[in-house]
Amino acid sequence: MKSITVVGASLAGLSAVRALRAEGYDGAIVVVGDERHLPYDRPPLSKDFLKGDLDAGALALGDADEYEDLEVRWLLGERAVRLDPAARSVTLAGGRKLRTDGVVVATGASARIIPGTDGLAGVHTLRTLDDAMALRAELSNGLPRVVVVGAGFIGAEVASTAHRLGLDVTVVEALDVPLERQLGREMGLVCSSLHADHGVRLLCGGVAGFTGNGRVTGVRLADGRLLPADVVVVGVGVRPATDWLAGSGVQVDDGVVCDAGCASSLPGVVAVGDVARCPNPFTGRHARIEHWTNATEQAKTAAGTLLSGASAPGPVSAPYFWSDQYGVRIQLAGHVAPGDRPELLEGDLESRSFTAVYRREGSPVAVLSLNQPKTFNRLRRTLTPGAAAAAA
Repeated sequence: MKSITVVGASLAGLSAVRALRAEGYDGAIVVVGDERHLPYDRPPLSKDFLKGDLDAGALALGDADEYEDLEVRWLLGERAVRLDPAARSVTLAGGRKLRTDGVVVATGASARIIPGTDGLAGVHTLRTLDDAMALRAELSNGLPRVVVVGAGFIGAEVASTAHRLGLDVTVVEALDVPLERQLGREMGLVCSSLHADHGVRLLCGGVAGFTGNGRVTGVRLADGRLLPADVVVVGVGVRPATDWLAGSGVQVDDGVVCDAGCASSLPGVVAVGDVARCPNPFTGRHARIEHWTNATEQAKTAAGTLLSGASAPGPVSAPYFWSDQYGVRIQLAGHVAPGDRPELLEGDLESRSFTAVYRREGSPVAVLSLNQPKTFNRLRRTLTPGAAAAAA
């Protein structure tokens, strides 16, 4: 293998490049990124960057010295539109073809949009640095009424940041209990109550449409109410970026379907990060894990698989993510399935400082913590895929 093309200049893409070099690969590496930016850290986009406490340079995931050592050719502002396995090439939007012996798919996912928002100024999604720059400019422009559609973690973080900026914030969520799918009903209620704790309105029931001529002026709820809005932020999930793989022979089903070693259905093609749908011993099924740590750990597996031609062992650590909202750090490790009940081990719910363990048939399968990082990190290490599988 003399040349490898990494499609996606993301954390997952950069992690794959680092892993390939760490494995001793000394051939050519080309990284194709549809954004014009070098790889950057996404978690601060909804928090410190959006608030104005960080500039874009502080988000960089690498520096000039590292990139020189990695010997990567960057093709930024370029979009891959086709993978041709017969010709062993990746075609770019401008028609240019890159011949390659191996491909790492690290294209991530794009933010879902709500019908009726196209061309309506003041309506934002938050997925990229450019998204965050546009939203930050509006939040600092004296437009006080913000409506966040979607009370997931990104939506909640944006609401928290907008509140910190002194804006009038309303969060609208389609589900009766925000975060119930991730945390279960009881803990979903606890975490979503952070909004009310800080004077942010949370309305459940969903959105029917938007008002405005050229620029948004309001959000119409499913129950008929109209919320005035100067700025709307839509955070209703993501869609894996796999359209460019159509007709390639790579199996796609809510992401690139891979084995535990990140190998796709096509030899010489692996996938990493948000776009990769791999079997996970903690979930007991194929799943895309949209977490920062997964992108870094999975890249090591994918690099080993691509270079050896045989599937490398997959990561065995529990899925992990964190979210910072209203000065509270929420941390979750493992996987919460319907019916898993949390057991409070330390702290209390009212103080918003506690640690709980979810058990399934007596076995610990997940740990949730609010503002107790030391306890969380200790209990996180007790989670094993064997226990989760036995309890499934």
